[in-house]
Order: sequence, then structure tokens, then C-alpha cells
Amino acid sequence: MSKLFSPLQIRDVVFGNRIVVSPMCQYSSHDGMSDDWHLVHLGTRAVGGAGLVFTEATAVSPEGRISPHDLGIWKDEHIEGLRRIVKFVRAQGSEIGIQLAHAGRKASVKEPWNGGHLVKESDGGWRVLAPSPIPYSEHYGMPVEMAATDIRKVVDEFRAAARRAMLAGFKVIEIHAAHGYLLHQFLSPLSNHRKDEYGGSFDNRVRLLTEVVGAVRKTWPPGYPLFVRVSATDWAEGGWSVEDTIRLAALLKDLDVDVIDCSSGGLVPQQQIPAGPGYQVEFSRRIRAATGILTAAVGMITGAMQAETIIVTGQADLVVMARQLLRDPYFPLHAANELRHADIHWPLQYERARPK
Repeated sequence: MSKLFSPLQIRDVVFGNRIVVSPMCQYSSHDGMSDDWHLVHLGTRAVGGAGLVFTEATAVSPEGRISPHDLGIWKDEHIEGLRRIVKFVRAQGSEIGIQLAHAGRKASVKEPWNGGHLVKESDGGWRVLAPSPIPYSEHYGMPVEMAATDIRKVVDEFRAAARRAMLAGFKVIEIHAAHGYLLHQFLSPLSNHRKDEYGGSFDNRVRLLTEVVGAVRKTWPPGYPLFVRVSATDWAEGGWSVEDTIRLAALLKDLDVDVIDCSSGGLVPQQQIPAGPGYQVEFSRRIRAATGILTAAVGMITGAMQAETIIVTGQADLVVMARQLLRDPYFPLHAANELRHADIHWPLQYERARPK
């Protein structure tokens, strides 16, 4: 039997297989609202057989959006559209999760296909927040250093977003603390130069993330899993390291986080990433071995046997795929056939195309 297609139970939720659709920004919302694009995009991956489908990074506040067209969950009006997507995805046999995010200093920019540069406040942008007044690059805005009241507000926004996610029917939350967004900005000494209780030492720099996790976990039902996505390394001298991540993962495990989603980079333009097939899987293996927490591997995982090997060899408990599932939303169905796993669910409407 294929290990990739074996079920995994985390708390009260059972995932039919170990393939996860990574959060992938679509930049297709207006006022944070989901629409038919999100239903079709996420629904198609569920029809394609993934065990868990994540929404894109979903902003916990208007200021937390990357672009003016990001998906949002900062007001109750967002709940109904998300509920529609949850209902459809789950009806296809997949589970669905929501990634909660705040972009921090990487906020208020145009969509990638429109250059990705700063949207000024006069053009509909907004004040950009960060742990320290250090811009990501010359193409981004100068962030405002967050006051204590701003920090408390962010914690409250994550808490409120978790409540709305529960009302929308989600059973999995992932907190986005990677890719140079706000929570990652607090973690790394390259972006956090604060002198108060949220800066300086390791314990201070992880404080905001642990407060967010605590607030979400208290709001989130005890039977529902909680993931945290991290950048395991900044790939830059003097930045956040794998050793830091292992130490953080142990803390998060004690705070009832269930899965560490192991990505990397995104904090600074001068990062040096040796990208290649499965180049981030070693982070997942090391964190899992050192702490015993469940991990998810991500990064240029494109083949059935590659994904199977990651699970079989104990390098991760889940494989998280992005671009491959944009190219082929039915990859799980194809992979099950390649691995000779006959038990995967095919939609009745597609049974006539099932390989014999």
C-alpha cells in the first residue's frame, strides 16, 4: 500500500492521503471577498484528490493584505462565501484549511503580474506595519514601527479570524509565520531591531508568534488541527536559522501546534537559495527528528515517487505542493495510478476516465 495515500488522523480530523494543496495567492478578491474563481480553483484541487486543500494567505485585517485583491477574513461578511467553498471541497472527499496571514512590511503592493510594486495611500494603499522601520526593498513602503497597541490589535485580529474560520466550517487553520510576512519579520534579527520585550533575544522575537498561537488555540476547537508555516532559514547571513526553527518548533509543540509546515526564505532580497527538487525537505526531516512534531515538506516536489519517498523515509508526514498542482490539479489521481493505489476516491462523474 502506498504510504503517500495512507490516511493521517490529527486530533479529530482524518485526511484521506498525505497530499496537501499549498496556500497560493490568487489576487482575485475585492474587499477580501471570495468569489467563483476561488470556488473553482480550490474545488478543482479537491476533485483532483488532494487530502487537504488550503486557501491562499487570508488576511486577518485590511492592513494585513499583500495586495488590494487578497482574500480576507477580517469581517463577518466574509464568512458566507468561504462557507460555500468549504461545503463543496468537503463534499469531494477532501478536507479544507485556511491560512491566516498578515503581510506586515510586505503589504500594500500590486499584484505580481502588475509589477508587485508599492501601492501608495493616495492610490488606495495603506499604512504598512512592521516590528522595525526597515523596508523590504526600495520598491516597498517604509513601514511604521508597531506600538504595543498595534501588537495587541494583531493578536486580537488573529483570534477573531479563527472564530470566523470556525463559523465558516473550516477544521484546519495554518498560521503564516514564513516568507517575510509579519510574524516572520518579528522572528528574524534582520528585520526586528526592537529594544522592547518583542525584540533582541530569541525569546522576545518569538513572543508575538507564541501569543498569536495561544490566542488562536484558545479560540479554535480542541479537536481541530493547528498548523504553523515557518521559513526554516532566511538563507542570509545573520538571519533566522534552522537551529532557531528547531527551538521554535519545540515551543510550538508545547503550545498545542500539531504540524510545522517547513518552507524557507522570503525575508530579505539578498537571500541566496540553492533551489532544486526537494531542496527544503531536509528542514522537515531535521525538525521532525529533533522535536517529534508532525511536519509538512514543501518545495519543488513534483513527482509521485518523489512524494512517496519523502513519506516512506520519514522525512515528513505530509507533502505540500503548489506549482505542480497548478499545472495538474488532478495530480493525486494520476499519482495514485502510478503508485498502484486503487483505493483513491474518483468523482462519480469522472469514473469513465479512470485507468483500468
